[in-house]
Amino acid sequence: MTALDARTAAADLGEVATTLAARFVTWLETGERPPDLFADDVFADLTVPHWRVQAEGVDAVFHLREDEHPFPGTVRVEALDRTSRGFLLQFEERWRDGGQDWYCRELIHAVVTDGRISELAISCTGDWDEERQRLHADQVRLLRP
Repeated sequence: MTALDARTAAADLGEVATTLAARFVTWLETGERPPDLFADDVFADLTVPHWRVQAEGVDAVFHLREDEHPFPGTVRVEALDRTSRGFLLQFEERWRDGGQDWYCRELIHAVVTDGRISELAISCTGDWDEERQRLHADQVRLLRP
């Protein structure tokens, strides 16, 4: 899904936050860098299982994702909420690579300054290959998938 659906956009987010969130999702799905998404001095702090990395500056923040996860895929937005400084975006992502279907789930707090994302705090499950997804499906019954 490229655009945020009506269910997630129904919250009173404000035009800027909704537009930035939609552009962020489009970038995740296509890999095409949208202009003016990030402030020039944007800072990102990414936490994955057992690791944490940071990047500063537009190119470095784009590369934080592109170098480790350059694959287009699909994003299903689970929640989009406004915060006092920006928005929270919760989503799952699926893509194909190396003959396998991959999955991850993320929660991002985006701080917005002057109409652009100036800070990102990203929490990610890490990339689950097909074996990890099968193991999870066999051992866990989700109450709200």
